[in-house]
Amino acid sequence: MAGYGTARQDHLRRLRRIEGQTRGLQRMVDDDKYCIDILTQVSAVTSALQSFALSLLEEHLAHCVAEATRNGGPEAQEKIKEASDAIGRLVRS
Repeated sequence: MAGYGTARQDHLRRLRRIEGQTRGLQRMVDDDKYCIDILTQVSAVTSALQSFALSLLEEHLAHCVAEATRNGGPEAQEKIKEASDAIGRLVRS
């Protein structure tokens, strides 16, 4: 089972909220709103996505990586590399 299994509904709620914010951005552009107001909303959406990503990463480390390291072997190294790569992508974004 994926690490987010127990928090699945919370994650889906967060993603729906982010989706609503993104649709709001589309409406703002369509309604020709002030650029700075749109940029402020872009910042809010970006922050929400980053927060979601960090939450998901935390769960991945606590469940998938922790379990793999308890079991040891090549799977442990693979999970650690996956997590490290994911952290690198988040830092660069």
